[in-house]
Order: sequence, then C-alpha cells, then structure tokens
Amino acid sequence: MKAITYLQFDGRAEEALAFYEKTLAATRVKKARFGDVGQDPNAPIKEEEQNMIMDSRIEFAGNILMISDVPPFMQAATGEITNGNTILISIIDADPEMNKQYFEGLSEGGTVIMPISSTPWSASFGMLVDKFGVMWKFNSEASKFLDGYVD
Repeated sequence: MKAITYLQFDGRAEEALAFYEKTLAATRVKKARFGDVGQDPNAPIKEEEQNMIMDSRIEFAGNILMISDVPPFMQAATGEITNGNTILISIIDADPEMNKQYFEGLSEGGTVIMPISSTPWSASFGMLVDKFGVMWKFNSEASKFLDGYVD
C-alpha cells in the first residue's frame, strides 16, 4: 500500500499541472478530463467543466503527485475548494542541491516562509507556500531527525 499527495483545485488544475511538471522536472505526466469519460444524459456536464482535469499524475524523482479539479457540479457534495494550510508536501532525504533546485522553482510566484539553508537539524531545510497556496517543506535529514527521540 502507498499514500500519495493529491491536490484539488477549483478550475486551476491545468495551470498547476504545467507548473509542477516543469518545476519538478517530471519524468512522466498523464491526465484525463471530465469530458474524456462517458456523459450521463440525465446529468450533463457543462462544456467548461468537461475541459477541467478529472485526474492527473506527475512522476518525479521516484515520487507521485496527483492533481484534479473539483468542478461546481461536484462541489455541491464535496464543499467549496479553499486554499489553506491543512496540507503540506514534505520533500525528505533529498540531496541538498536537488532541494535547492525544487525550492527555487516552487517559490516562484509564492511566499518563502523559511529560506532553504543549513540548520542544526538538517543540511538543507526550508519552507514555502507556492503560488497555488500549497505549502512545501524540504528537509534533507528528515529520516535521521527523529532517530534521536524516544517513542
């Protein structure tokens, strides 16, 4: 079993997908739109919603990031999409140079919370919120950090 990060957007998934594909140097990208699947004639989807991303997958550096839109017809059940700080993507145990590259790309148009730098607990640590409101944390020593603490 695996757990992966899945980001949902209110009509900006296409833009986010292109940004993350470039910034994370994706090795593989797949996507499907709502209009790509059969339509229920009793509940037709508006044309602009048919063009939204139903499901997508980015593979980068051995990781997976999934992205979709939540169109208005679904928000009646799921609730409105809002930016928040309840989700954080943590890049752990990466080479400090790779951390720096990803950090610089993801911070473009975003807000740096803590610049990427050497800290007492990590050779490469930093935090930012990207231009889509997604929080990212980088820690090149994450797996070693908790080893010194008791359960």
